[in-house]
Amino acid sequence: MAQKIVTIYTDDLTGEESSEAATHTIALDGVNYEIDLGPDSYDKLLEALAPFTKAGRRVRGVRKAGARVGTAASIGEDTAKIRAWAKANGYEVNDRGRVPAEIKEAYSKAQS
Repeated sequence: MAQKIVTIYTDDLTGEESSEAATHTIALDGVNYEIDLGPDSYDKLLEALAPFTKAGRRVRGVRKAGARVGTAASIGEDTAKIRAWAKANGYEVNDRGRVPAEIKEAYSKAQS
């Protein structure tokens, strides 16, 4: 049996399908948000945020007190399980490197 998996990317702002949509992360008051945007919507986001990003300071590597950090072993075990599940379910996934977000999401849904 052959299985074909089609991934359709949708711009979260407009609801339109876009082959160029990409996931972007925004952080505000310690809360991270992800949004999938096509190029036009991303330009609108950058334009809207420009006055604030110009006036603000860029911060890197800041962790909240008490934030938990996973160990490399537990992260590796999780990705190994995800890779094994993905291969068994017809997904194409590399043996090394980052596991694509859509595969992680499909794995998560299958475990629920």
